[in-house]
Amino acid sequence: MMRKWFLAFLILFIGFSSKAQDPTITILKTEAGRSIKKDVPDTLKKKWIKGGMFNLNVAQSALKDWAAGGDNFSVTMNMYANAHAFYKKDKVTWDNNLDINIGYIHTTTLGTRKSDDRLDFLSKLGYYLGSKVSVTGLFSLRTQFFDGYTYANPDYPVFSSTAFSPGYVLFSPGFDYKPVKNLSIFVSPVSSRWIVMLNPTLSRIGAYGVDSGKHFLSQVGAFGTIIFNSNFTKTITYNSRIDLFSNYEHNPFNVDVYMTNLFAAKFSKKFAVTWNVDMIYDDDVRVFGPKANSPRLQLKSVIGIGVLIKVGT
Repeated sequence: MMRKWFLAFLILFIGFSSKAQDPTITILKTEAGRSIKKDVPDTLKKKWIKGGMFNLNVAQSALKDWAAGGDNFSVTMNMYANAHAFYKKDKVTWDNNLDINIGYIHTTTLGTRKSDDRLDFLSKLGYYLGSKVSVTGLFSLRTQFFDGYTYANPDYPVFSSTAFSPGYVLFSPGFDYKPVKNLSIFVSPVSSRWIVMLNPTLSRIGAYGVDSGKHFLSQVGAFGTIIFNSNFTKTITYNSRIDLFSNYEHNPFNVDVYMTNLFAAKFSKKFAVTWNVDMIYDDDVRVFGPKANSPRLQLKSVIGIGVLIKVGT
């Protein structure tokens, strides 16, 4: 008898429990099937994307009573730093990028010499006309930090450059085409470029195409730049940029070329192998050749192993 009452009570309990849970289950099913809406207001959406990179490579060697020969002591240092900030809202975009390179080499025979020195800032403000093309204004500034010398005769280094001597300032209205995420092609038929020569010594000798005694040279011409940045994998990245400028007023077919390349392959969280390759051709830089009065394609290649830290995106 007790078993029958127990079974009857159990059946009633399960029945009432099922009735009581029906509304809860119905609500849960409704909530689970409902599409998620974007309730976050537009003012709270992320508009800025910021990030950067820092790379430092250092190498040192020492010799003592070394029959094969060589400098008793040498040390090299190369540093690269990047900071970027990208803004986008509706059809308006604003891309900013800053690159800094500094390198030195010291040996017991030659002393201390600079191997790299560059400050490069690029800013583009655009308004999209379509999904891939925008009308854009571009501003560029390129110079260096420290004094530079050439060493045709190692005993008599020749002072050749310093901060804002030269400096290159460019303003360029044009069109920016971005066919894919990591590629930008900017073209401007009419651009203004200024070569700055603030140092009185370099100004006096008319260096870098600036008239003797002058501090600025104004040029008008066509300008184009191609920028490609890609993360091939989580550990391998490649960044490249090439600028082309044709001076309408003087030898327009002698196009000035400025190209930078950075290849990095990380083998741990904070260490990587890096390879920098820069190429410059400027028809106004006539300091090469037997008589030191000819332009040349300038090439710089730096390979190193060291610290590589990335922040942001």
